[in-house]
Amino acid sequence: MQLDFFPSRTLTLYLAKLFVARIAAMLFVLVLVLMMLDLLSSSGEILAVPGNGQGELLTYAGLRIPQLISRFLPYSVLLATLITLVTLNQNSEVIAMKAAGLSAHQVLAPLLLTAGLVSLATFAFNERVVTRATETLKAWEAVDYGAIPDEERVRTNIYLNDDGNILTAAYLAGRGEAIAMRNVSWYRRNAEGMIIEQVDAERARYAGPGWRLEGITRFSVQNAVTDRPATLVVGEGLTPDQIDLAKIDPDAEPFWTLTTSIAEFERAGRQTDELRAKWWHKISGPLSAFLMPLLGAVAAFGLARSGQLFVRAVIGMALGFAYFVVDNAALAMGSFGGYPPFLAAWAPFFLFLLIGETVLIRTEE
Repeated sequence: MQLDFFPSRTLTLYLAKLFVARIAAMLFVLVLVLMMLDLLSSSGEILAVPGNGQGELLTYAGLRIPQLISRFLPYSVLLATLITLVTLNQNSEVIAMKAAGLSAHQVLAPLLLTAGLVSLATFAFNERVVTRATETLKAWEAVDYGAIPDEERVRTNIYLNDDGNILTAAYLAGRGEAIAMRNVSWYRRNAEGMIIEQVDAERARYAGPGWRLEGITRFSVQNAVTDRPATLVVGEGLTPDQIDLAKIDPDAEPFWTLTTSIAEFERAGRQTDELRAKWWHKISGPLSAFLMPLLGAVAAFGLARSGQLFVRAVIGMALGFAYFVVDNAALAMGSFGGYPPFLAAWAPFFLFLLIGETVLIRTEE
């Protein structure tokens, strides 16, 4: 028995089913509560748009729920681990398994296998569902919850510099000369860097060269005069190629698409550390679910009647949440160059893998 990593087939299936049921229950509760709180804070903005109603609220929920599932699935695995192991301990099932000759690792093996499958499913879910939902939701937010844009290659909150002048767009879609912008602002500055003219426009399209604005409101700072010209061409130094590389949202791009985008940035001589860190984290992030049974394993062992079961559960929860704190901090450090991208994405995972193994071996093996 000690030479087999997994216990018997019956026991493996029993523990796996127990674990999956609790993961599903915890995920449902977390997503339901968080979605209700999110709707309370966002429903006012959505319903403020004329014509929006219950259908738009359901659309928002449908776009937001995949993001919540992706973000809180590892937390659900952690909480499910603690509940499962504490229940097994209280019912003396862990004692029975150890009396049958199972090691601590063998007791955890079905949970680790289940968590590994959850990690794989999370990666596929992120790439196929979450990225698309994120892209659509950000595009919808950029047009203030008006009509949902149906263009491809959507980016939001674009900032461009044209020889000191500034062009910003809340929403940008398309590629090459077919690029379309919405909610555009153009700030013309003098040689001293002072803004002398501000132009706000509803739309902008490529004029070859420059960008033709439509729905314009122009304000001249020098004489405080506002006018509304029919059209205006600005940013003649900004080419479609430059705008294509203006911004990449790694949360809205699938893994392989992001790989191509990073390569384009590198060919253009742009800084890619932040994108590289997010690229690596697309792999290491879902794997955090695999760590949770190991970090919460401390709750499985020790006599329930000793009065230390609650303390063990708290320690397991503290280890799990410490991982998420360190992971977020390392990713933030990698985003502005404090850590190399690979280290920022993978160091927390391997650090807590070693911590979990050390705690398990020193206390139980």
